[in-house]
Formats: sequence, structure tokens, C-alpha cells
Amino acid sequence: MVTIDTDAARDADGKEVSDFTPLTPSEAQALRKQYPSVSPWWVVAAQVLVGLLVTLVAWGVSGKQAVGWSAACGAMAVIVPAALFARGVTGQFASANAGSAVLSFFVWEMVKIFVTVGILFTAHRLVADLSWPAMLIGLVVTMKVYWLALGFKRKPLAGTNKNA
Repeated sequence: MVTIDTDAARDADGKEVSDFTPLTPSEAQALRKQYPSVSPWWVVAAQVLVGLLVTLVAWGVSGKQAVGWSAACGAMAVIVPAALFARGVTGQFASANAGSAVLSFFVWEMVKIFVTVGILFTAHRLVADLSWPAMLIGLVVTMKVYWLALGFKRKPLAGTNKNA
């Protein structure tokens, strides 16, 4: 029989010893107060702004309206699913308990994928002379807003102790 030793600490009886201690309700509340949650709607709003900007730049640089509409379709393939996802995960069902939150996340992530693919597949019917490179640029640039949102996350409130 092969036994695999893990890196877990063990006491004299051979039982695993964990250094994990759950937070008390007051510690959890203090942590929520120190690091307030950020609404996903800020990300959606930033995506709308970046989508408009990339659309106008594509139209202005190329001088062709079809290129601008192509970039807009790429941006919409990110914005519409993100808005649906934000609405779904912030709804009452998602906040009922941990299980429904996980289920809601997976369901709305699948909705997001299907809507994205649907918009990309119907773009050629919506825009005459669709520019695929412009559409992909609109999609990628608008999608990168997720990374920008991570960079602009809320900082701890002033006057709170980080080591508490």
C-alpha cells in the first residue's frame, strides 16, 4: 500500500492540524466594512463607455460607417451579456443563500456565453459589409475593461486597521 504524505501539519496522534480559524460575525462585519463590495454595474457602465469610444475611433479612422457598426457589434457582444449577467447575479434568487448564488452564477454565465455567440453570429446580418477585424477589435477592447476594473478596485477605507 502506498501512502502519500501531504504538507499538512500533524499533531502527536497523527491527526491533521489546521491553522484555519473561521471569522466571528463581528470580524466578518468589520471586514465587509473595511472592504465594501463593488457593484458589477460599474464594470458594465465602463464597458459601454469604452464600446462607444472604440466605435467612434473605428469609424473616424476608417471613414466608413460599416466599420464603426462592426466595432459596435463587437462591443455589444460583450456589453449585452455582461448586463444580463450582472442583473442575474444581483437578483433576489442569487442572494437567497450560498447554493443559489453558485447556481445563479453558472446559469447566468451560460446565458452570457450563448448571447455572446448569438450576437457574433447575427452581426453579419445586421451590418452590410461587416468588417470582421473591426468587430473583433471592438470585442477585445471592450472585454479588456474587466482587467481595468480590477485595477480600479476600491481601496480600504481610511482609518481602518489592515492587520485587524
